[in-house]
Amino acid sequence: MPLMNITVDAADIRIDKYLAEEIEILSRTKVKDYITKDNVLVDGSSVKPSYLLRGGETIQLEIEEEGPPGLEAENIPLNIVHEDNDIIVLNKPAGLVVHPGAGNRSGTLVNGLIYHFSHLSSLSGALRPGIVHRLDKNTSGIMVVAKTDLSHIRLARQFADRKVNKKYLALVWGVPEKDEGTVDAPIGRNPRNRQKFGVVEAGRRAVTRYRVVEEFDHLSLVELHPETGRTHQLRVHLAFMGHPVFADEVYSGGLSTVRGFLKETQRSLKSLYSLIERQALHALSLSFTHPSTDELVEFVAPLPDDLHNVLSELEPEYE
Repeated sequence: MPLMNITVDAADIRIDKYLAEEIEILSRTKVKDYITKDNVLVDGSSVKPSYLLRGGETIQLEIEEEGPPGLEAENIPLNIVHEDNDIIVLNKPAGLVVHPGAGNRSGTLVNGLIYHFSHLSSLSGALRPGIVHRLDKNTSGIMVVAKTDLSHIRLARQFADRKVNKKYLALVWGVPEKDEGTVDAPIGRNPRNRQKFGVVEAGRRAVTRYRVVEEFDHLSLVELHPETGRTHQLRVHLAFMGHPVFADEVYSGGLSTVRGFLKETQRSLKSLYSLIERQALHALSLSFTHPSTDELVEFVAPLPDDLHNVLSELEPEYE
């Protein structure tokens, strides 16, 4: 069974919570199961799921291979950017959920993957074959999927060790005061709404680098490089900066933001909103060490039509 060694970079957090947040392929329930079966050791010793990490420990995690998924294969069109014996790289459209969840076992990227590909890694469990990382339903862009368990574990290590370079583009409200900078603010569950996340003192450390690419009236295009991988990190950090993602209804960037503008400006902004109607966030590129060849590879997902159309309206000659 594949082994992972992780050096703990946080303190005063339960080990089951830490592993579930740090390794996207594992749910908290699965982590607890692994801990109970001694698949998880801290500095060589067994622990309980409630074990409180101090920081600096070495966690040894043994991941079990699981059986084939019991999901329906669906002929969902996929935009494949690259495929070889080890990985699939694709451009996920906005509106497509990555994997099935409670009460939702169809119409996802995974249902399409098991239709188009006969071999996918089993390490993420029966409902998430091949899934190494995720994008939000309404975020478009580049993703890598593992075909084999060995490729999966090697990619997962790179994500856990923050050796994967992720680049995003976002259209945001307003223009950041500085052309480039870093947001270093902890993210956790919003105490007033558990379905949302926010910058909270007791959250996990989250770091995002940004650079303003282009300025428009009332909006700007920003390049983002997340150094950590917290849920909704980019959307939360941009809202925290006071520049939420355009058309992000969840994190203060939705249609209600046009209130307070002059009527003519409101009409213009509403017209832009009608062209996209989802958060204007796109995973532009992904670079990592190929799990088989050890070469540094980079894959790019061109802007989707909806975001390109918005940018073309803002600047007709935009390319």
